[in-house]
Amino acid sequence: MVACEMVPRERYGSGPITVVDYNPAWPALFAQEQHAVAGALGSMVIAIEHVGSTAVPGLAAKPIIDLLATVADLEQARSTMVIPLAELGYVHLADYEAWLPDQMLFRKSTQGTWTHHLHVMEPGSPRWVELVLIRDYLRGHSDAVAAYTELKRSLASSHGDDIAGYREGKAPFLRAILVRAR
Repeated sequence: MVACEMVPRERYGSGPITVVDYNPAWPALFAQEQHAVAGALGSMVIAIEHVGSTAVPGLAAKPIIDLLATVADLEQARSTMVIPLAELGYVHLADYEAWLPDQMLFRKSTQGTWTHHLHVMEPGSPRWVELVLIRDYLRGHSDAVAAYTELKRSLASSHGDDIAGYREGKAPFLRAILVRAR
């Protein structure tokens, strides 16, 4: 995973980094949102997968469901997805594309708290491969889940609301997971 410069937090909101115990309701929350997004986007989407920490049983996580929507043509998606997703409450974070050029990123919130991230990209893009490989590796390696949980809790405690520092702190661990997964 590539370290990145974050969009200013005053633009999109942020707060203290909160890592919570795994919630067995997360898969159902994903399935509910997957259904809503698929209904809104129809044939524009090839598949929608659950990725990120909430997709790994037993892994502590920020309580934000990450969805990965795969599209055949990202440029076409850029011109057709923003309005239907806005109707579901998603905000397109176009500024993020400066450091994530092969994807679109959307966030959804409830009562001021981010609840979902929607990553839109073409299958096989480098970021798509990373998200899927990391998820699948962690699902099969409980020792890595335990180590990652400990790291995330430590970083959340030491970084407060510095999401860039938190992400950068996780990067070496995730790079090592990618090497093992490959």
